Amino acid sequence: MSNSVSTWRIVLAAVLDFLTVFLLGGFVIAALTGNTTEGGFSLNGWPAVVLLALIVAYFVIGKRLGGTLWKRILGAVR
Repeated sequence: MSNSVSTWRIVLAAVLDFLTVFLLGGFVIAALTGNTTEGGFSLNGWPAVVLLALIVAYFVIGKRLGGTLWKRILGAVR
């Protein structure tokens, strides 16, 4: 029996992970820096760089811990 994970689960997990960290991280950073808008948030300059660093850190740490949040939820951990 093969120990492979469906490609769609891996792709869906990556998309959901990105959206989760982008939206939650973006809103928290925006709230801390006063960049919230009526429709959500708008990050420019260093707050946007901080969000990018947060997204990269999330995926690096997730890989080191054996899977990100959505990979674990969807059973896409190899």
